[in-house]
Amino acid sequence: MTSHGPGRNAGAALAAAATILLAGCTAAGSGTPGTASAGSPPPASGSPAASNPATAPAIAPAGEPTVTGRIEAQLQTPWATVFLPDGTAVISERDSALLRTVSRDSGAGPAGTLGKVPGVVPGGEGGLLGLALSPDFTADRYLYAYFTAESDNRIARLRLEESSGGLRLGAPEIILSGISKASTHNGGRIRFGPDGYLYVGTGDSQRREQPQDTNALGGKILRITPEGRPAPGNPFGDNPVYSFGHRNVQGLAWDGAGRLWASEFGPTVDDELNLIVPGGNYGWPDVTGAPHRTGFMDAKVVWPSTAESSPSGLEIVGDTAYLGALRGQRVWSVPLRGEFAADPVGYFTRAYGRIRDVARAPDGSLWVLSNGQNPDFVLILTLPG
Repeated sequence: MTSHGPGRNAGAALAAAATILLAGCTAAGSGTPGTASAGSPPPASGSPAASNPATAPAIAPAGEPTVTGRIEAQLQTPWATVFLPDGTAVISERDSALLRTVSRDSGAGPAGTLGKVPGVVPGGEGGLLGLALSPDFTADRYLYAYFTAESDNRIARLRLEESSGGLRLGAPEIILSGISKASTHNGGRIRFGPDGYLYVGTGDSQRREQPQDTNALGGKILRITPEGRPAPGNPFGDNPVYSFGHRNVQGLAWDGAGRLWASEFGPTVDDELNLIVPGGNYGWPDVTGAPHRTGFMDAKVVWPSTAESSPSGLEIVGDTAYLGALRGQRVWSVPLRGEFAADPVGYFTRAYGRIRDVARAPDGSLWVLSNGQNPDFVLILTLPG
């Protein structure tokens, strides 16, 4: 099938790039299960281990993160975390549409409430989802939010205005609408890139025709200006689409060289960590994983069993990608080198339940959001350094 994305040479080179296949929890290059867990049984024996392609360099894992704090913030189905300049975390709650505030010294106290985002219509996997802080926040005070409304998914920006009692949530300004919605596959992750533009991960909203249609917003990674217009230099002209052929993008992060990586839910097989290139076709619904099919981009990491992962939030620190796993109930660590990814290593398997998001705090720690505990909590990890 002909790609609508990058040219033949770029597509062939990246399609030939090797991927990691695993059905269990493995240590990089070990050939044997190597999940590090806290108070949980080891993975089932007999699971095939991850293997690196012959062309990939050997990449050592970063080492085990350490739990150094837990904040009983009394959250209800939290989805995303961003940090204000003073270190305060702003956390979205999917079903309540509330923006909650948490500081590291909160201890056992419940989260504060910044306000409720108007126009959110929660249901199924929809509701108040991703958050992003403006790169110019100190000047413009904008917080961006992706949410499910009555008829679509949309993105608004709201000012966090100073008041005598602290911060006050301003009225929302819709900058992008018309992203299709459903009870599942709503995507929702948003993040500003190093170039100052806003990247948006959407889902196919159970409309399998949308991911391969570059004129539809579903099943894509979008790249837009802070005002919601298609960003200059996008691969399809005056069009917000940056990459296509996605099923349900859940995490976005950049490595030290400015390469964009994305985590994505598979159907019942083939959860993915993808290296994103402009105009790249990532295959859905025609292919999943890394089939080495001409015209499609292979995933860099593939979990054949979605029970081991369902990767949601994504953060890259140094040369390591960290992913929160929902069904897999663990934090995955994936060493990176250039365009290659090594075997993932899982930590805290089934010790803290489903993990929705991972986000690096200003102090360098990794904040981990539990999911579905109701009330949910924040786990603070110190990363190996």
